[in-house]
Amino acid sequence: MANCCNDKACEIEALRNRQSSILKIVLGINAVMFLVELTAGLMSGSLSLLADSLDMLGDALVYGFSIYVVARGARMKAMAALFKGGIMAAFAVFVLGQAVYKILFPHVPVFETIGVIGVLALAANSSCLFLLWRHRADDINMQSVWLCSRNDIIANVSVLFAALGVWLSGSGWPDIIVGLALAALFAQSSLSVLRSAMAELRITNA
Repeated sequence: MANCCNDKACEIEALRNRQSSILKIVLGINAVMFLVELTAGLMSGSLSLLADSLDMLGDALVYGFSIYVVARGARMKAMAALFKGGIMAAFAVFVLGQAVYKILFPHVPVFETIGVIGVLALAANSSCLFLLWRHRADDINMQSVWLCSRNDIIANVSVLFAALGVWLSGSGWPDIIVGLALAALFAQSSLSVLRSAMAELRITNA
């Protein structure tokens, strides 16, 4: 009898199991960090933390949906990527609206809270990126998940710069600028994911 490890179907099933396990871990990390950052963002009055917390929530939803489609076909995975792109676009619009509000009604956030929570979020997302790294090229589903995690690292570093800027300037403008930069990042990433998803859908419909 042939060894299971040499059987293509068995290899695919093993890959799917590994993907599912990794996604469950990063789902848990993002769900916890969403609650932490949301609370800290509201308490400190930080737009950058609030934006990052909503990004965490979006990622938790994305990872949950990715777990659902990990053992399904290319069309379902493309639909999942389309959903993820839509979430990123929604975040871009939300953060832009919050930035406009902060400009109209200025407020200096608590930079100590931004810095501490920013470091915690960076550590959490670095762990997620490390776990997802080897699976980033498996398929469109894992590729879009990895892209979300990569963007999280960029967002976390930006939050730390916001904390430094608020501390040095005594103004809320650095926090607003980071919020706008995160909105631009979400918009760019959403377009990339949406283009890949639509291209994959065209192939599966052909």
